[in-house]
Amino acid sequence: MSPAATATAATSAAAASGPDAGAAYRYHLLRAATEQCQCNIPALNEAQRAAAEAQAQRTFALERLVLGSDEAAEVVIAAGGVEQSLAAIAARFETPEAFHADLARNGLDAAGLRHALRRELAFDAVMQRVGSRHSAVTDTDVQRFYELHAERFRTPERRRARHILITVNADYAENTRDAAHARATTLAAELQAAGDGTPAQRFARLAHRHSECPTAMEGGALGDIVRGQLFPEVDAALFALPAGSISAPVESQMGFHILLCEGIEPARALPLTQVRARIRAALERRRRRAAQKAWLDSIAAPAASG
Repeated sequence: MSPAATATAATSAAAASGPDAGAAYRYHLLRAATEQCQCNIPALNEAQRAAAEAQAQRTFALERLVLGSDEAAEVVIAAGGVEQSLAAIAARFETPEAFHADLARNGLDAAGLRHALRRELAFDAVMQRVGSRHSAVTDTDVQRFYELHAERFRTPERRRARHILITVNADYAENTRDAAHARATTLAAELQAAGDGTPAQRFARLAHRHSECPTAMEGGALGDIVRGQLFPEVDAALFALPAGSISAPVESQMGFHILLCEGIEPARALPLTQVRARIRAALERRRRRAAQKAWLDSIAAPAASG
């Protein structure tokens, strides 16, 4: 839900849980339909409708629980916030008529949507307020997390690579497996021999002329590669090459590849200074969610027993 609530004027959160519960629930159902199936309510099939109904019932019940709390009575929603949210939704349609027709198809009108949006803004405001009460994240907390999860803060080894692909296709004489292997072997030998320019320049020229991969237009450039991006056989061959060296032909399900490892960027640990802000934000999100969950549990228990 969007965080567009302020404590300035007009409608209280308690009033936002007014009598038009049907429109509010319909809004939850529409949101579930679009999130799960990317369609309106009437387009749902039977199974999709059941799943959307289940989600809508959960989110509507949670919203109703929150808006019925003492905390919600202290939250005030700016009148302009609802209109801003309404205008943002209407802007997705080409005309106002299309907007209102879509609402009607989903069992809503502008007044019902305003009511649902007011509830949504109130819900967000309450949850933000509750979440903001989490305990502060200290530098010690950040340091401890960094040390306990060091593996998360390593960049993997990267290799800048080029390749030439000779495909295997039994429908063409020059691309039978034996013919493709022979062509690839000849090209690999030519690349290993001395010639004009750097190895990368010679490789790029031959890739442009002979490679049957779209990367031929860029001289066979694959860019920076980390383990697991290529076919397993090709991946293993590339990460076994010293920097600046060229492989023998390597067979994959596509055909035969010749690889050039242009350079190697070793794996390295990111310094704490580089990831400190990211860790702090993650810990704050975690504590915010924990504070919200604890508060929801505290208000849900009396509601269930009542």
